[in-house]
Amino acid sequence: MLSSPKSDIPGHEQQLDLVFRALGDRTRRKLLARLKEKPAMVTELAQPFAISLPAVSRHIRVLESAGLVRRAIDGRVHTVVRSAPNR
Repeated sequence: MLSSPKSDIPGHEQQLDLVFRALGDRTRRKLLARLKEKPAMVTELAQPFAISLPAVSRHIRVLESAGLVRRAIDGRVHTVVRSAPNR
């Protein structure tokens, strides 16, 4: 059997799946590269892309679920910060 149910996959492998899924998209890789420089508001991150703000927010959620970024919310301002790698 080539694939197994998610319940059979150890937690670290599930996390790896999330990371590879997140990095598999060019837009998300570009967002991460931008966040390497400094934290940014979601609106700042969206500017260079020809996609909607909700679409950028969905990309950020995928990166968050993989543990690659975190979002700080202060009222209506959402700032995205690149997460430190787990060691």
